[in-house]
Amino acid sequence: MESLLIANRGEIARRIIRTAKTAGIRTIAVYSEADAGLPFVKEADEAIAIGPPPARESYLSQERILEAARKTGAAAIHPGYGFLSENAEFAEAVEKAGIIWVGAPPSAIRAMGLKDAAKELMQAAGVPVTPGYLGPDQSQEKLAAEAAAIGFPVLIKAVAGGGGKGMRRVDRPQDFSELLSSCRREAAASFGDDRVLIERYIANPRHIEVQVFADQHGNCVHLFERDCSLQRRHQKVIEEAPAPGIDTATRAAICDAAVKAAKAVNYVGAGTIEFIADASQGLRPDRIWFMEMNTRLQVEHPVTEAITGEDLVLWQLTVASGEPLPRSQGEITMSGWAIEARLYAENPAAGYLPSTGRLEHLKLPKTVRVDSGVEQGDEITAFYDPMIAKIIAHGPNREAALSRLAAACAGIEVWPVRSNAGLLARVAADPDFRAARIDTGFLDRHGESLVATEPDETAIDKAATALSKAANGDPWSVLTGFRIAGPGDGRVRVRIDGHLHWGRVRPDLEANSVEVDEKTVLFDAGNAWPIGLPHAGEVEASQGSGDGAILSPMPGLVISVDVAEGDTVAKGDRLLTVEAMKMEHTLRAPFDGIVGKLQVSTGGRVSENQLVVTVMKEQA
Repeated sequence: MESLLIANRGEIARRIIRTAKTAGIRTIAVYSEADAGLPFVKEADEAIAIGPPPARESYLSQERILEAARKTGAAAIHPGYGFLSENAEFAEAVEKAGIIWVGAPPSAIRAMGLKDAAKELMQAAGVPVTPGYLGPDQSQEKLAAEAAAIGFPVLIKAVAGGGGKGMRRVDRPQDFSELLSSCRREAAASFGDDRVLIERYIANPRHIEVQVFADQHGNCVHLFERDCSLQRRHQKVIEEAPAPGIDTATRAAICDAAVKAAKAVNYVGAGTIEFIADASQGLRPDRIWFMEMNTRLQVEHPVTEAITGEDLVLWQLTVASGEPLPRSQGEITMSGWAIEARLYAENPAAGYLPSTGRLEHLKLPKTVRVDSGVEQGDEITAFYDPMIAKIIAHGPNREAALSRLAAACAGIEVWPVRSNAGLLARVAADPDFRAARIDTGFLDRHGESLVATEPDETAIDKAATALSKAANGDPWSVLTGFRIAGPGDGRVRVRIDGHLHWGRVRPDLEANSVEVDEKTVLFDAGNAWPIGLPHAGEVEASQGSGDGAILSPMPGLVISVDVAEGDTVAKGDRLLTVEAMKMEHTLRAPFDGIVGKLQVSTGGRVSENQLVVTVMKEQA
């Protein structure tokens, strides 16, 4: 194989380029107009533009990618993951063009593409599958009867589904009809196929998957298992290898089942067999069932590479070239523990809404492996997956790997694009996660404790300290000292993310702040907080009141005022509601206290960071 075209983008394109270059293979990148300046385009030996930003007009255009391959004389095409990596028609078109396809055989892609057919195939091969119904009778009456026979709760899943779409949990028989209709509508809209299957709903599910590899000579091996249970909305967030709490017998059973599954479809290349485990009584061989097969390399493959010491992309290139697997099953060993966290451009405090824009400031850890598709100054667009990087920590055991991951994520700096770095750092340090008390509902249950919606006391003190250092000894800018009103105990008023707080200047704290786009940003434990001094009007309104200046987070219309001056309120009580961009934003009391001066009324308009009301702590 002399040359390789990578039909993908971002971090996986860079990852493939890195290995291909070490193997002496010429690399060819394809890119959309939105990606023209990204690192993978510059790092390839050659790069070809293939169209506008929308994926269907560029990365999903089989014709444009094949034309780029012909134009550049590519000997092989690697599809990465996502996009066309599991498209049997594209794989066939590549092979028909006389180009090596670095992926699964088209027949295997088809065999595993539909959940019902794949499960029937696995049953025939002796692979355990989740109890359920996947028959041809799709009438509502038949499906309802099968659900009742399985026993509620059940899961309705689109036959052609994936990525969490076309999936509904049903807890009661009387809800089945409505949720079935909803699932079918989504399945039809997303996949053009409204057929469904019914499965037993697993109350304490763990997502366990096995990395398999096969060559063109009939050899098939596994490279142990991964645990991908930490998810949100059925999307993986943290993955690790090996799976916590798995014993030798269970590992042998699940890995043997994975190899059987791959052999049943005459598999070639890298693949992942995904299992669902009922972990209510720990991981046991009789409580783990086949879920689906991903006929491609997985996003989380680096944790398998870390514990085995193997380069899975190099294995792909080796197998695609017709050579046998680099190692036999007995030669594949496991060492230590590896954990990967996906750093996303999103705001966990705002319901994980994607965040886009230019990465004016980006600092990623250097103490662990980082696979990233972007660098400082690059743009996160709304066209593609919002992943900034994968953070992979490896250690002699799980505790060591988690400690390294927690420290690495806590040191991440991203601005003005929002990220989930703070969430990742908290998860890695969470006692329940460290004790492996995990299942796929972990983030839903622990969400409030893992998402920093406001700075903690240490972050507030760091802000005060950073702003104090910025004063550079100017006596007129000093933040502490003599004052007529307000506390005289060294506390100072600071603005953090649009809200006012009292903080203390503490020389013992390491306060890391950076000037970005005329803003001072404090980075603390993976979180990014814009900080500054209060406006004069805000200080006047809050000094002597004992805290609680409430600012509007955005410009908008005040649609309700729920308190009056002098009212007693408890922490979390609704004060007023502002409407902006067709969304309502409720401002609540930050602590127990008394409502001070109201600065707005119903029907009035407010600007961003405008003081709207103060809440005063009651005097003891």
